Amino acid sequence: MTKRLCSMTGFAREAGTLADGSAYAWELKSVNGRGLELRFRVPPGLDALEAPARDGAAKRLKRGNVQISLAIKSEGRAPLLPDPAALERVLELATSLAARIPGSSPPRAEALLALPGVMRAEMAEPSEAEEEARRKTLLAAFQRSLTALYDSRAAEGARLAEIVTALLDEIEALCTAAANEAATQPAAQQARLSESLAALLGEAGRARFPEERLAQEVALLAAKSDVREELDRLAAHLSAARALVAEGEGAGRKLDFLVQEFVREANTLCSKSAGVALTRIGLDLKAAIERLREQAANVE
Repeated sequence: MTKRLCSMTGFAREAGTLADGSAYAWELKSVNGRGLELRFRVPPGLDALEAPARDGAAKRLKRGNVQISLAIKSEGRAPLLPDPAALERVLELATSLAARIPGSSPPRAEALLALPGVMRAEMAEPSEAEEEARRKTLLAAFQRSLTALYDSRAAEGARLAEIVTALLDEIEALCTAAANEAATQPAAQQARLSESLAALLGEAGRARFPEERLAQEVALLAAKSDVREELDRLAAHLSAARALVAEGEGAGRKLDFLVQEFVREANTLCSKSAGVALTRIGLDLKAAIERLREQAANVE
């Protein structure tokens, strides 16, 4: 099976008819989750379906909160038969009352049969072979619904892959802009320091200030504001994120971790920025990473 990037959001429905004419429908709904959580709701008497269905779901799905429900509607009605004991008690009581009330008529059969509890529905108990065939039909239908849910999550995952790739491209462009801007910081810092000295000492005092000392101060400022290490790490994280998108299935947890690393490096870059332009790029970078985080939260 080809690995694909999958979302944790999906829906599937599989309906059909059982051998006795009953209509059934499986519904599977999946949303985001930290792990894999399966919640089953099946009709009474079919609890044996849950264990094999749970095993099948765990083999196909890695993460997500999945609600799984089975509904069965019987088309036929069970035949109504009189309950001899209940009918005997009602008849005895009605006859006794009729005898005690002057002028009353004997109890009528249709009136007695209409009383609650006198008639009861009686269903024939299915054989073990019929029950086994019923379970096999329902489990086969569940497997088809599970495949449909996987395909639904994979289709959403394909759209997610496009969005995530576009965001990675945006982050890469911002990193390139940050590197270009960072390269101009030492010269800008030297110009600002010279202007500050001129403002404090005057032009004559600035002229007497040792160039070696000025160079030392600029070097210290440049070292404190050097963001090359952060940009190198961001480039490595970008490469790893692209590999995860290409790898596909099961990339969600690793992508979540990488986004945290993106955030850490972007925050450090902003704190080291020595210029307004680089700070603006850093803020745009943080905004793009936040959008990436939102999308990564949907990846299985």
